[in-house]
Amino acid sequence: MKSNRLPPALVALLALVGAACAGNGQDLAQAQAEVAALEAQVEALEAEVEAFRGESAGALTATERLGHKVGYIHPGDDIPFVKLVSTGIRTEADRLGINLLSCDTEGDLDGALMCAQSLAVQGIQGLLTLQPSENTSPELCAALPAGIPVIAIDTAQPPCQLAFVGANSRYAGYLGGIALGEYFAGNFDCDYTAYVSLESSGAVDANDDRMEGYRDGFSESCRIVNEQVLEGADRTESALRMLTELLPELPGDRIVVVAPNEEGIVGAIAAARELGRETDLYYSGQGTDPNIWCHIRNNPNYVVSVAYYPERYGTMVIPAIVDAIDRRPVSSQLFTPHRTITAENIDQFYDVTNCG
Repeated sequence: MKSNRLPPALVALLALVGAACAGNGQDLAQAQAEVAALEAQVEALEAEVEAFRGESAGALTATERLGHKVGYIHPGDDIPFVKLVSTGIRTEADRLGINLLSCDTEGDLDGALMCAQSLAVQGIQGLLTLQPSENTSPELCAALPAGIPVIAIDTAQPPCQLAFVGANSRYAGYLGGIALGEYFAGNFDCDYTAYVSLESSGAVDANDDRMEGYRDGFSESCRIVNEQVLEGADRTESALRMLTELLPELPGDRIVVVAPNEEGIVGAIAAARELGRETDLYYSGQGTDPNIWCHIRNNPNYVVSVAYYPERYGTMVIPAIVDAIDRRPVSSQLFTPHRTITAENIDQFYDVTNCG
């Protein structure tokens, strides 16, 4: 039976993307020069992933199913990004014969702990956890069987995390900031009223890296003025509420709004509509979830999104957790590729035929 480890070329490219703009790595300015080269290699990476999947699929027969028992904690498929990640994980687990025990926290932090306790008594050999808070991870880790490998998806889970799979947050934020700053410099000569940052109070490290990346990228073209940071505004309901309260205090028809995800942007768009300020706000979000596709395609005020390809996470996390269970080396950081998505190129990557 062939190995299920990621091919060396894929591992090397993921490491390059991680190094390109990690928060404590090389200078951000140098990353800008590498963006074009990195994006050119994304196509090769995608082909490598497909080749790897095809090879391992051909290697498995009905009697060679892996049979590893893996737990998976997630906040529920009501969140579009989570649904894409979960579908990819389930598909890959089924293809490789992994016994995936899934537990839905329903977005509740106490639910994550209950899931860990429940999965522990079911004898899991490894755990995948996609839950949006670092603050509760020590309790979650303590509830798990001692020594099992844990792979965190999108949000770090110290102290038991063996590996992190997901976005290179600093780099992804930087890509969005560069594109947004260039847009405001080219269209408005950097003349705008305020810079509003919708931020997460749960995924602290990812949020800080992502939003600092935005600031660094934007500042290469335009100075940040009148910055408004809204903590906990990374969900649709909270962003809607907070911006409905803030916008009456912000006059002007050019307001920058950035968020670490698309949920916050959806709330911001709703607030602008409710207050009759649809043309005043200009948006950039992260993730390119399906619920934002039509806004990117048809809303001229949605400037740029940064794609994470969550539907492909399964091809990274399932082979990684299998390697970890089998005591093979696993990289501590596996970053997804990123690409800027705008109205001009979205139809090259997503089906937006239903957007009108």
